[in-house]
Amino acid sequence: MKKVKKILIFTILILFNNAMNAENTTIYNHSLIDIDGGSVDLSVFQGKPLLLVNTASRCGFTPQYEGLQKLFTKYRKTDLTIIATTSNSFNQEYSSTEEIKKICLANYSVSFITSSPMNVKGEDAHSIYKWINDEYNRKPKWNFYKFLFDRNGHLVDSWSSMTKPNSKKITNKIDSLI
Repeated sequence: MKKVKKILIFTILILFNNAMNAENTTIYNHSLIDIDGGSVDLSVFQGKPLLLVNTASRCGFTPQYEGLQKLFTKYRKTDLTIIATTSNSFNQEYSSTEEIKKICLANYSVSFITSSPMNVKGEDAHSIYKWINDEYNRKPKWNFYKFLFDRNGHLVDSWSSMTKPNSKKITNKIDSLI
């Protein structure tokens, strides 16, 4: 009986610890690999609002890169961080980072952080997107889904591909955070 009590107490402590850790997880607990192969630890943006957008270079919404760049330029002097996470989860991204760079840089002069390709859905989704789904029950249903996080690293809102980066819905939320 003592063994059962010890096991039960131990199990409760582990579950409590896991629950506490889950509550303390924010966007800043994650990292990604940028388009040049460098590691980006999101903890360096702690205390800053962050806009995360899953992107693809061969999508009908790809021209939204231009809107994202304009948003980046508009808010450049604030502490808003914009990160594009390239993804082939919807079969519309190049497999080569060099091809992706050509689209981002040559066509849209992107100067915000852009990731190397990652999965944004399914079992092999990147930890950021698994966390967003687990914590907030939200996930990209297509390319160019937008997720806005507050200064505490918690999701404030998200928008579908249909919402352009410079829409009032998005800029009003950003303005309320900066």
